[in-house]
Amino acid sequence: MSDAIILPPKYYLAYFDYLAEFVRSMYGHLLRDDELQFLEAYQRLPEDPRCLFIRMSNRKGLYFKTSSLSYAEIEDPDRAIRYLTEAGFAKKPGDDLPGDITPVLEMLTKSDLLEVTAALGPVIMPAKSIKKPDLTRWLLHEYDAGTLIAAILESADIVQVEHADTVALIKFLFFGNHNDDMTEFVIRDLGHVRFQSFDEESLSRKFESRKEIDDALLVAYLKDTFSGMVQTRSPQEIYEWFSLNHAEISGSLSATVVPALDRLVLKVAGWAERSKLYASALDLYHLISVPPARERKARLLYKLGYGEEAASLCLEMTGSPQNADELYFGKDFYEKISRSKKRVIRQTTLALHDADVITLPVACRYQVEAGAAHHFMEEGYGAFFSENVPWRSIFGLLFWDIIYDTNVQAIHHPLQRVPSDFFLPDFYQKREHMLRERIGCFSSPEEIKDVLIAAFEEKFGITNVLVGWHEALLDQVLTITRLLSVDQLRLVLMEMATDLKDKTRGFPDLLIWKDDYYSFVEIKSPTDHLSARQLYWQHFFREIGISSRIVRVRWDI
Repeated sequence: MSDAIILPPKYYLAYFDYLAEFVRSMYGHLLRDDELQFLEAYQRLPEDPRCLFIRMSNRKGLYFKTSSLSYAEIEDPDRAIRYLTEAGFAKKPGDDLPGDITPVLEMLTKSDLLEVTAALGPVIMPAKSIKKPDLTRWLLHEYDAGTLIAAILESADIVQVEHADTVALIKFLFFGNHNDDMTEFVIRDLGHVRFQSFDEESLSRKFESRKEIDDALLVAYLKDTFSGMVQTRSPQEIYEWFSLNHAEISGSLSATVVPALDRLVLKVAGWAERSKLYASALDLYHLISVPPARERKARLLYKLGYGEEAASLCLEMTGSPQNADELYFGKDFYEKISRSKKRVIRQTTLALHDADVITLPVACRYQVEAGAAHHFMEEGYGAFFSENVPWRSIFGLLFWDIIYDTNVQAIHHPLQRVPSDFFLPDFYQKREHMLRERIGCFSSPEEIKDVLIAAFEEKFGITNVLVGWHEALLDQVLTITRLLSVDQLRLVLMEMATDLKDKTRGFPDLLIWKDDYYSFVEIKSPTDHLSARQLYWQHFFREIGISSRIVRVRWDI
């Protein structure tokens, strides 16, 4: 067993210094004067104050008790705090605190708050068993902000970290989003994740103008604000707030940021629908056309009594579907609207009615696919789980260099796991020629086998958005490529490439084979349903001559 990896004491400082220099070199021409001045002033700080500043910046919140800022690698924390305060990287809070002092209260423990409460001398002291959120609300109700802050500063020495917005901007520019953070460096250096290596000279900027940066930050801010408001505001207030902000920014938003705003609209619209604000949700869905907006609009139009409009939208979806869900939903819902007084059987249900049936012990009810695989193996078939992972992995291994091609300008930093255009139409549009050229150069399954083996051995363990590494993976992908023709593989892979968000899901559960026979099998228990994506791949496989079928399970009781 290999020795555990131990990071150096000031690992986080090295990470942030690297990140700051990367952002300066990549985006320096887009930074404002105050942001450039921050980077210069930060570099002038002595090492220990720099360490403490990064420690505070990586923690939650802006306020800290100085007693909580003790770290083994920082020789004199009090001296570092004084230096940061004098240099403008921290300050002692006072009368300039914002009106909402909730963040200060949240920084303190319940014991701290009870101590503050005792110093205030209320007529009736809250019980020691009170929960911290309840105690915080009680304090804010009983005392004004000035009184509370005075009492807090009497009981504890507090420091406030400065430049939080600039630090957040630097991280945002490096990672390109608010989801990733400095832990990406940690998991890399601890060996938990191996990243694809890139020549840093070939990396491209995600943002080409300051407006793109500001627009992306604005949408990220709206997303964070919405998540917070859900806990405290009424549904109608949130809808009105979001509608106003969307109207203000949507017309002038940078084109590269529009997809992020569309995803946020979907999120807010879905929340409004769940909150039973049906008309408001419909208004939000009208703002966008990305799936599943049209499907949700049709449902809401019908619910609100606009049957003709819903039927027209269904015809639009079936005529130009954006994915399998729209195709089959449009057909089924149009039938429902047209025959509103008659029971309509969905196409996915009809497909289940026509399926073969196998009998399994009722003990398999919690592991239906595993029970079915065992059933087929007892009949002499080879079998393994073929749902999504093997297919995605074939794509990822055969097209690895095309997926992560830095010339496409979708790789922006060295810890990037997913190309920035992966879930956009741009992925296919930019790479179609390369993908067709690659798959077109194979004339036999043996040639595909050789490429898969070479890629598997060279890349094993390196993170790839499509490849789900496990020891049996290579045997599984080679079995699939052995059973299918080159043309069949080409058609499936190019179909996947047109929409990697939706068309890398829904593949049949099992592959079974014996002698010259094989079939991809979708297994359904008596209570399970067939999804639109699963039906889509059943039809597609049959159209190109790949053996595929649906099997329903009946319990032997």
